Amino acid sequence: MIKDNQKVFNRLMVILDAAITAGSFMLAYFFKFYVLEEGPGIGVLPAGEYVMLLPFIVPLYMLFYYACSMYAPKRTIRRRFEIYGVVKANTVGIVSLIIILYMIVREINYSRSVMGFFYIFNVFFTSCFRLLLRKALRTIRSRGYNLKHILLVGYSRAAEEYIDRLMDNPQWGYVACGILDDHVPAGTVYKGVKVLGRLANLEVILPENKLDEIAISLSLKDYHYLESIVSICEKSGVHTKFIPDYNSVIPTRPYTEDLMGLPVINIRYVPLTNTGNIIIKRTVDIAGALFGIVLTSPIMLLSAVLIKLTSPGPVIFRQERVGLHNKPFYMYKFRSMERQSPREEKRAWTVRNDPRVTPVGKFLRRTSIDELPQLFNILRGDMSLVGPRPERPLFVEKFKEEIPRYMVKHQVRPGLTGWAQVNGLRGDTSIRKRVDYDLYYIENWTLGFDLKIILMTFFTGFINKNAY
Repeated sequence: MIKDNQKVFNRLMVILDAAITAGSFMLAYFFKFYVLEEGPGIGVLPAGEYVMLLPFIVPLYMLFYYACSMYAPKRTIRRRFEIYGVVKANTVGIVSLIIILYMIVREINYSRSVMGFFYIFNVFFTSCFRLLLRKALRTIRSRGYNLKHILLVGYSRAAEEYIDRLMDNPQWGYVACGILDDHVPAGTVYKGVKVLGRLANLEVILPENKLDEIAISLSLKDYHYLESIVSICEKSGVHTKFIPDYNSVIPTRPYTEDLMGLPVINIRYVPLTNTGNIIIKRTVDIAGALFGIVLTSPIMLLSAVLIKLTSPGPVIFRQERVGLHNKPFYMYKFRSMERQSPREEKRAWTVRNDPRVTPVGKFLRRTSIDELPQLFNILRGDMSLVGPRPERPLFVEKFKEEIPRYMVKHQVRPGLTGWAQVNGLRGDTSIRKRVDYDLYYIENWTLGFDLKIILMTFFTGFINKNAY
């Protein structure tokens, strides 16, 4: 069984990681003194002195690899997270090595360049090794070898979704052997996975020791069985996981926090509620807005002149929108329509071939130049460079009744551009799809994600067929 082989596999991984670490360290020495230079000069420590460090460096790095969960099962972990683990462990390792070597032991004769090359080589070779191993294992699993056999306890929407994902990803190497449930008749089949019997059969199946994992996937109405089922699974020693059936109640990515020993489930993870993240994002917004104003000032000046010469009325159009924490604010745009009464303005949003749009306004909208005055909204703190696009109050009132989770978008500042917009959801497009993209952004925000959206805006977001 896989559970019997996992320890052997992990031991082999430790040995190979140790060999790569030792090899990278000595390669760094030879690269420094025999490739970049013509051999060790006077006063340079010989290779033997560096070899003497290996009995200290290798165990230290293996300890950091273990602490960074590099030997935990990674069947379903994405590649970038595995590489992140390698980089994190090596960064902690090299910083610790430098502190111990140069500041505590004060062995200042070891080359700093060798330490730098060691860091680069070890990250590179360990990452390559992990990626090659991942590819090999996934190929083996997709062909029916090295599989983990799982029994699902409870037939629910969560069970069906879990089976769907296992079927869609054979490279994970999971096989659902069957389902136990008290409400669905034995013999019922879902995508080849059969209901084998009732929940009480679990006590008969577990002693046979033919399973690698138990997945508890009870429906909400059966949660009163949860405590007894967990107790049975724990006695068997089989690895047990819990797949909660709360997608209809909590349809996003929740997270747990520890409240003095009491686990508390937060319905939604919003990174931008963190003070540090708020400060970082606001700093980038101010710097980006100032840079954008300076860079686009000639374009804004020319646009203002063209609007004034071709259409009577103000250059800047000011409209009330709903922003952070549902607070209204006035958003600025270059006026792209004929001057209207407030009543006409509130009639509806712009559609294709809208007669209200001026010829200059049509160009401004297609190229998104009309949005540039919002850089001043960003400076004021009403908006951000990246975030969900703000909507008018009357539409907010309408959509919050019609579209589930619509109001979640107001947990962050609205943006000049957003994840929905760079994916083509602008103008008269599906509001539901926009909300889905906005929620994904809100729950997965990182500074890198913001930079990605800004770059995508430059390449795909300015000129858009749905902007009219």
